Amino acid sequence: MTAIKNPVKITDVTFRDGHQSLFATRMRTEDMVNIASEMDKIGFYSMEVWGGATFDVAIRFLNEDPWERPRILKKLMPNTPLQMLLRGQNLVGYRHYADDVVDAFVKHSAEVGIDIFRVFDALNDERNMEASIKAIKKAGKHAQLTISYSLTERKMGGSVYNLDYYVNKAIILQDMGADSIAIKDMAGLIAPDDAFKLVKALKKVIEVPLQLHTHYSSGMASMSCLKAIEAGVDVIDTALAPFALRSSHPAIEPIVVALEGTDRDTGIDLNQLLEVGEHFESIAPKYREFLNQTSLSVIDAGVLVHQIPGGMISNLVSQLKQANALHRLKEVYEEMPRVRKELGYPPLVTPTSQIVGVQAVQNVLVGRYKIISKQVMEYCCGLYGRPPAPIDPAVMERVFKYYKKNANVIDCRPADLLKPEMYTARELVKDFTQDIGDVLIAAIYPITGLAFLKKKYGLESPPQK
Repeated sequence: MTAIKNPVKITDVTFRDGHQSLFATRMRTEDMVNIASEMDKIGFYSMEVWGGATFDVAIRFLNEDPWERPRILKKLMPNTPLQMLLRGQNLVGYRHYADDVVDAFVKHSAEVGIDIFRVFDALNDERNMEASIKAIKKAGKHAQLTISYSLTERKMGGSVYNLDYYVNKAIILQDMGADSIAIKDMAGLIAPDDAFKLVKALKKVIEVPLQLHTHYSSGMASMSCLKAIEAGVDVIDTALAPFALRSSHPAIEPIVVALEGTDRDTGIDLNQLLEVGEHFESIAPKYREFLNQTSLSVIDAGVLVHQIPGGMISNLVSQLKQANALHRLKEVYEEMPRVRKELGYPPLVTPTSQIVGVQAVQNVLVGRYKIISKQVMEYCCGLYGRPPAPIDPAVMERVFKYYKKNANVIDCRPADLLKPEMYTARELVKDFTQDIGDVLIAAIYPITGLAFLKKKYGLESPPQK
């Protein structure tokens, strides 16, 4: 057998983004344990097993200690680097945390088994990655810095998200010390020709490995991955077939076959993939209730027009149901791009997707900017970072009319304004634990986290099912 010249490396996301995208992040650790050692034999570049919503869901819905999952999986998969998704200064939460929390969180994550930290910021404001990078380097781990892929047009281009924008961001991230760079396409918007152009351009200016993460939502993901591979991308993200497609990711199996015998052959054994896939097929019915079954189609062709990520749509539907206004969903779809433009075209990813979505719903139900959420006010004042484009002056004027806390737009790194928080978190739990993992749970989720910890230590009985 001839040696493969330039094999495409594969990051498997089945244990994290696969079930987060399809099954509301509900896969339990026990269903990973039974197959983890077989996954370790496949030869993945890495496996994304943690981060994103997994921390929050473990505490609120699964009654699992979130720190135990990477510890367990590290023992079962010693040959495969474990990867997590880190929301920059937001960590695994929904606001910016002080630098001492970021430092402690990254240090402990490394200790429990995380090897590769994929770090992104919702506004692509690289200042919000600085503390994470410093902590990752101090821990001796791999810092994969990420650009959130977004559009203002149907395809890449326009005055904001053009090729120069992405090239400049990649150069900045490499200069900041990135060990690799990822393009994070959370809504599956990257078209095949744009994937080719972008990868070609980035490979000319960066020396570190380049990775593509794209969702299947629009139906373009497999085509875009193949074009990215053709252009020289080093790593792509895929999921095993039972946890792929829909709002998840391209399935690995057809990609392995498509590349077989070429100079980008993955070298992965299809039969091994089929065997482990049977496990996920067998456990999938447990989580069927969380699968979106409102449409027969495996893709959401509408995302090609409205560009709203699947998870965001479910949040919009939930808000409108609570207001008995589901019939106004079309109006919200029309309002979303207006609000996004007025707020400086933020990428639609946690937490900016929620910020834009909530404001769009309020604009439709009550009147445009008659009610402005606290989060929008803080966003407009720079407390989330620097938007990709200027915010509409009329919106800013209205915000300053209501927001008394800070009538100025800050220009510093937002976390520079935050006081250390670890002492307060330790005080919250000092009567029953000093474990650093527990302290971090309390620091990130002072309400739901504290409730979880009280159950964990028998201070409060979990609700009867």
